[in-house]
Amino acid sequence: MGTVDDGMERARGKVPVWGMAGVFTVVAFVAAGALGAVQPDTPVPAEVVQLTQFGPAAAVGALALFRWRRTRELLRGAGAGAGTGGRGAGRAVAVLATAALIVALSVLAYGITSGDARFTGPGALHHAFPLIAVAQLVGACGEEIGWRCFLQPLLRTRFGTLASSVTVGLVWGAWHVPVFGRAPAYAAGFLLATVAMSVVLGVALEGTGGPYRLLLAGGFHALVNLGLLLCMDEESGAVLPMLCFGLACLVAALGWTLVRTGRRTSAAAAAATATAASAPGPAPTTLRRT
Repeated sequence: MGTVDDGMERARGKVPVWGMAGVFTVVAFVAAGALGAVQPDTPVPAEVVQLTQFGPAAAVGALALFRWRRTRELLRGAGAGAGTGGRGAGRAVAVLATAALIVALSVLAYGITSGDARFTGPGALHHAFPLIAVAQLVGACGEEIGWRCFLQPLLRTRFGTLASSVTVGLVWGAWHVPVFGRAPAYAAGFLLATVAMSVVLGVALEGTGGPYRLLLAGGFHALVNLGLLLCMDEESGAVLPMLCFGLACLVAALGWTLVRTGRRTSAAAAAATATAASAPGPAPTTLRRT
């Protein structure tokens, strides 16, 4: 059930955006830190899934206790904005193919610049790859229910697609606190990657909501994680692979942004043509002889 505050805010047409965003961010940080601290004492290997990934999900759950109606609306897609495409297979293929493209570009750039893409065969991992793949998807969904299914739609009620996506990307990047203990160039490459991937997902998932949005965002996230698990060595703190990854994400984000701009331009032109076609013509003139 919704709280009295929920009802009052709905009646006034107001959404407590900054309060909800602030609480979400704090809880996501704290919960992730706590889960990361206890993971060594659990039987869950970090190679399979990192418990910190469930910090954003914990934050969404905490907010649902106090803002149930609004949280449910956001998860269903309220605030996502107008759609830019269908909910069919085409969008799913495009989103997942973008994840594969990011990994491929990263590996290609790293292989060219370093001479070794550092590929690790699935059989060389300490655990069965199918188990890791499923666990990575679950963990990615644990993150994305917070980033793309809650925070993005929440900020979208106040800002445009790109502004809200960049903001989510910055928060998402800052949430990976240990990254900032690395070299500045490494942290910069990582932030570039999170912002760019956030733009990709923000544009690609505009107008979607519910389980469909979660599965696409989680699938994209999991594919990127699996690709980086099998290739390169950015987890070692090496700067070059992280910069290659960040630049690959930037290329993907620019591609989606250009597609979005082209669609909006085409839609505006079509609307203008339709308006002109439906406009009444000049009134007929009657000529009289004098």
